[in-house]
Amino acid sequence: MGEDPGISRRSLVKALPVAGLAAMTGGLLGHRPAAAAPMPFPQPAVTTARRLPGRARALLEQTLDVRWTDVSVPGHGTFTTRAYNGTLPGPTLRLRPGDTLRLTHVNGLPPNPPHTGGHNVPHHPNSFNVHTHGLHVSPSGLADNVLRAFTPRTAEEADAGAPEPRYVSVIDVPPDHPAGTYWYHPHLHGALAEQIAGGMAGVIVVEGDVDEVPEIRAADDIVVCVNELKTKNGKVPSFTSSDWLNGVASVFTVNGTVNPTLRMRPGQVQRWRLVAATAFSALRLRLTGPDDSLPLHQIAQDGITFAAPVTLTTLYLAMGNRADVLVRAEAPGTYELRSNGIPVPLMTVKVVGEPIDPPMPLPATLPQGRPFLDENEVAGPEADREVVFHADPRAFTAPFPAAFRILGTGATPAADPDGDPVHDTAYGLYDPAYVNHTLRLGTVERWTVRTDETVPAHSHPFHLHTNPVLLTHRNGVRLDPPVWHDTIALSGGRPGESVTFLVKYEDFTGRTIAHCHQLLHEDLGMMQTVEYVDGTDPAAADAGSGRSTAACAEAHSKS
Repeated sequence: MGEDPGISRRSLVKALPVAGLAAMTGGLLGHRPAAAAPMPFPQPAVTTARRLPGRARALLEQTLDVRWTDVSVPGHGTFTTRAYNGTLPGPTLRLRPGDTLRLTHVNGLPPNPPHTGGHNVPHHPNSFNVHTHGLHVSPSGLADNVLRAFTPRTAEEADAGAPEPRYVSVIDVPPDHPAGTYWYHPHLHGALAEQIAGGMAGVIVVEGDVDEVPEIRAADDIVVCVNELKTKNGKVPSFTSSDWLNGVASVFTVNGTVNPTLRMRPGQVQRWRLVAATAFSALRLRLTGPDDSLPLHQIAQDGITFAAPVTLTTLYLAMGNRADVLVRAEAPGTYELRSNGIPVPLMTVKVVGEPIDPPMPLPATLPQGRPFLDENEVAGPEADREVVFHADPRAFTAPFPAAFRILGTGATPAADPDGDPVHDTAYGLYDPAYVNHTLRLGTVERWTVRTDETVPAHSHPFHLHTNPVLLTHRNGVRLDPPVWHDTIALSGGRPGESVTFLVKYEDFTGRTIAHCHQLLHEDLGMMQTVEYVDGTDPAAADAGSGRSTAACAEAHSKS
């Protein structure tokens, strides 16, 4: 924790609230009388890696203390929530390829309420863990292991005055890791949706080659973390039924504030790190102005840099997606970052002050974050997988009647293979003891993922942990060029959307998960276990690889 002595002045400037830049940049934002000084655009606290004697790797140390906290949200009020270090969002963690991230987690939450139900209903809301979403790091041991549980004190331990438990995560970032924008959040099955609805999230920035592109280096580096809060009577409601959120409107914040204001000069370019830290709602973003929309020049998706900027007027982010964009201010005026279906702006941009002449340039080319995969590397029919998101809304009795299933290749077998799959308590649902996909390191596979939802608004974003995926087709149409993702949007319809991607399993073995990133669905069972195994071990390649049973598949198709 702390500042690397070798950090440049520009890096320090970037860590400051934007309105404070004027004092350090010779009045970049224009002179304003002190009495009329605008509120600074909020930025999360920043922790950077530092060099230590005798260590080959720089070390970023951060304590993440989680407890019930009264949090003030400008534009909304105060509510009580579980939070990282008492702030929304948590601190931004800035490191470089080859660094080590060491997190100390303090669970200051009260004891968990008793739970007697199954694992695919909400439970243990005061336990958590951590997922470094999008980072290509180990999923095992003390690293990005979402199968761990950071439990609070028991009631007996709390009564006896036992210290609050502390847990440690140690995550080594590979030396060749792509530079980009990532994020962290809890990922304990059964507790995830409620914790994200309270704002438990933070941003990770991996610095590297793209940051040294002259046009990007000259731009202010702005974190724009969008949280979706669910509050009722001053608190996040407990997840007690499937209609948990009915009548509870979402409150969207940017860096912990409702509709903050960002100031730019005409001709100025800023780099926005957009993070959709939302649990339930996708974002369809437009930067609207007095006459028309300002374009968003996207330079990266989910932390992986494009070969060249892509100019958009609308940018779609599913829950969990990130996008790095360059924005160049044009005519003076007030602009708003808006998303379809959200009645108020996410943030306001005021273009004021002395124009920058000539306007700051945009880059023509970029250092591509990852090379594309070759479809010719997909070897044999076993390298093709099909995954289907499917919901049976009246499978069980209240309070959680819906079954959120993942069917297709590797589906969890039915508890009763000869019974009714619609009401089966296991078919296609998450089973922590069952490995749905065994994935061999060094192989390239092709997955087709689709949803059979008929309502367009019903969304099932697909997220695979540990390895990014290269999206090659959407609804059967080839993308040119393909785009790297770690989370891919899938909306319903007639038919529902489908995507095809290539993925190469690299570097790390261990068990982790693939799941729907609509997090209410994940908590209710729309998740699978994947196991990365050594590609040179033939026995491991055949062990534990789930397959759907023909009888269940046929029965379900007739239901």
